Amino acid sequence: MLTRIIPENCIACGLCQIKAPDIFDYDAEGIVIFKNDPEVLSQMIPSDLEEQCMTAYKKCPTRAIIIEKEKATPTN
Repeated sequence: MLTRIIPENCIACGLCQIKAPDIFDYDAEGIVIFKNDPEVLSQMIPSDLEEQCMTAYKKCPTRAIIIEKEKATPTN
């Protein structure tokens, strides 16, 4: 699942880190970052963490977390 964060929308409420501690963390100002790669704004979430990610997405009050629809690969 492709997940994107929008730091400008983040109000540092803490819900994403509480609901998905294996995925999200915060920078020095309390703004959301990806735990494993703080420099990126989008990341593929492994299938074993998708449920955590969806919970954080649903709880985010400002929609600072976006779940991107994956495009189907054409079959020949």
